[in-house]
Amino acid sequence: MGHADHPTHTQPPRTTASLPANGQPPTAIPSHEGHPHDPPPNPDGPRPTRRPEKWRRTLLATLLTAAIAAPLSGAARPQIPAPTPATLPPLTATTLPTTYETNRADAAQAARMAATHGAPHRATADQALASPSRHLLIFDGRGAGQATEVLGDLAHADHLAVLVPGSDTSLDTYARFHKAATALYTDLTHRAPRHTHVAVIAWLGYATPATVSSTVTTTTRADEAAPRLRAFVRQLRAATPPRTHISLLCHSYGSVVCGKAAPGLDADDIALVGSPGTGADSAAALHTRARIWAARGSDDWVEHVPHVRAHLFGTTFGFGTDPVSRAFGARVFDAAGTDHSGYFTPGSASLANLARITLGETSEVTRA
Repeated sequence: MGHADHPTHTQPPRTTASLPANGQPPTAIPSHEGHPHDPPPNPDGPRPTRRPEKWRRTLLATLLTAAIAAPLSGAARPQIPAPTPATLPPLTATTLPTTYETNRADAAQAARMAATHGAPHRATADQALASPSRHLLIFDGRGAGQATEVLGDLAHADHLAVLVPGSDTSLDTYARFHKAATALYTDLTHRAPRHTHVAVIAWLGYATPATVSSTVTTTTRADEAAPRLRAFVRQLRAATPPRTHISLLCHSYGSVVCGKAAPGLDADDIALVGSPGTGADSAAALHTRARIWAARGSDDWVEHVPHVRAHLFGTTFGFGTDPVSRAFGARVFDAAGTDHSGYFTPGSASLANLARITLGETSEVTRA
């Protein structure tokens, strides 16, 4: 998630129930079973009624939210000006050059506006995306910003991976997200059989939650993002050959987005890495024809996130069943000693397996 959730970045640990990249677990929330103030069993009468499971789950979700909301400073980030995104033609193989050129021009204008506004870091990020070597399907420099970038030849791709990031991913942190996509694309080009075309898409197509916020413990942002992701994959089908194999590789909170988007999603494979849950109790409950994969490295602290789900005031807190558990029913693959940030590290077991999934080499994927 951005600094904390991006696959290739680390930073000092935070006490939060969100998904930082430092590989360290957040401060543990103690169980309420066996609390020292609970009354002892009464040998001469009925045992005291234990608190219903749903109330324990609700309380835990509330504590998770409080643990995250407490450190908030409340300081609003100044808005950086940027042009309104251009109206683009429908996405097809023939319109790709126009789409790329238009979005590069918008990124260049956004860089100039950010520089004039006194935001040099954003100006640098925008200017990088305006380079002639970059291929943007989407660019919106307003606010935290959104961008969707193609690596490779989308119009002729036989195998296509769409990376879905987690929290704190924005234009300001986009370089780290791009680094992950580049690592995957490099691995794919070396691994793919001769005459096989591959492409990778870095999809920053939604407003990711902040690591230090209550939204990172709810499905709200994922619920908002899911229709966009489904629509985007439909558009990809119009811009790629009929038999293109499409895989979604979803990291951390991005796996919640993929879980919410899964019903009706026109993808062949969905891989969940460093996932806190999907909002569903099982792979079957995702209601998708795609194969569901999951992995978690042995050094990923997300293992310690309580896998609960509760509904409070019309909002769902927590993400349910652990995707690497037997109960969930995903195809669990090896991520070795990866920490929360390391799933796209060059040379890692997780990156190799994500490339195999992208290439449809399912028999070559090493299982956990």
